[in-house]
Amino acid sequence: MANVVVVGAQFGDEGKAKVTDLLAKNADIVVRYQGGNNAGHTVVVGEETYKFHLIPSGILYEGKTCVLGPGMVIDVKALLAEVAALKKRGLDDSRLKISSSAHVTMPYHLALDAAEEESRGASKIGTTKRGIGPTYADKCARSGIRMEDLLDKEVLKEKLEWIVPRKNVLLERMYNHPPFDPNAILQEYLGYAEEVRKYVCDTSDMIFTSIKNKKNILFEGAQGTLLDLDHGSYPYVTSSSPSAGGACTGTGLGPTTIDRVIGISKAYMTRVGEGPFPTEQEGAAGDMLRQTGKPWAEVGVTTGRPRRCGWFDTVIGRYSVRINGLDCLAITKLDVLDEFDEIQICVAYKDKVDGTIHKELPSIGAMFKRMEPVYKTFKGWKTPTYKITKFEDLPVEAKRYLDFIAEELDCPVAIVSVGPTRDKTIIIEDPIHGPKRILTHAVPQ
Repeated sequence: MANVVVVGAQFGDEGKAKVTDLLAKNADIVVRYQGGNNAGHTVVVGEETYKFHLIPSGILYEGKTCVLGPGMVIDVKALLAEVAALKKRGLDDSRLKISSSAHVTMPYHLALDAAEEESRGASKIGTTKRGIGPTYADKCARSGIRMEDLLDKEVLKEKLEWIVPRKNVLLERMYNHPPFDPNAILQEYLGYAEEVRKYVCDTSDMIFTSIKNKKNILFEGAQGTLLDLDHGSYPYVTSSSPSAGGACTGTGLGPTTIDRVIGISKAYMTRVGEGPFPTEQEGAAGDMLRQTGKPWAEVGVTTGRPRRCGWFDTVIGRYSVRINGLDCLAITKLDVLDEFDEIQICVAYKDKVDGTIHKELPSIGAMFKRMEPVYKTFKGWKTPTYKITKFEDLPVEAKRYLDFIAEELDCPVAIVSVGPTRDKTIIIEDPIHGPKRILTHAVPQ
């Protein structure tokens, strides 16, 4: 294998867990490098469906070390519940490792997240209310609690006695929320500390040593590029860096350790929560995209909210290739398009104010909201694809569709998913050892 980053190339929910699960078979270590339990990953193995929020999906394979990296924020109560649920299903937690530098999501973070989101009214961001933003805010303010603090009673006590009264002032005076008792939090989290102690270590050193010993590392991001704090559709973003650069800062490794970056995109687009979405379809097409393939309909794993659905956007695709340095793409849920008579792809934006055409993503602040898509229409293939295992056996219209995406993004499609289970996957070229950024067109345009 190699040291490979798997990154969402859209607004999140692209099907990263399935691709991570597919690649984890040949990895030694699977590392989650950012985010918290605001992410939901679903993996289907045979008749079994697994839903992950914090733990990398590589845990499904025996002998794989799964790491929660220093760039993550961890709700230990939620983590322990997730571990217990997996152990109940016979999975081994002995190879789970948690960075001592990862920050801990505390009860006051959850309360602040919910209160702040509700106070925004019509300007709400669409947060999952899992306390992620406030946890990262405390991290940046240098007043956060890290996993290593959780394991030291005196340090934890001192930090809670300082920060909880300050959070109470904010919660009580601004949001009319009852105050928290620092001692009650201390006692509760000391109990959690004893349960997680066996997992906590210096994961950065462990991973670096593994790389020197020629081990294969798979880096797994949550959310997607357009939700990146620096490069996404701000302020409708998450509070960390899901893009490929976050794999280095979120694990403590240098960029030269990364060999390959694989971008995951749906064959169309979805978004959960608020924010601009140029190709969103609110009529029959959107409903069909959302509902096709039940029980795998478009509903957020973490929030249960229906996902907004729309057509594939090559402007966003090109942006993701650039921001992440993508070597190849994995296209998921191609089978969802099987029943469409016509399928559209956004090839450019038109500014609704001055009529300017944009092939590249403009400023993703106020300008982004002014963009309307320019479409190219493709004939649908009207043929089931879920049983197809070879690219050459796909309907000619489906191959043209995939080739067009590869050409527009200047990035080859290496993997195509045609169903939720592991076996519903078409490997066009080896995504790890295949040629870098070489386009091959299987079908005349």
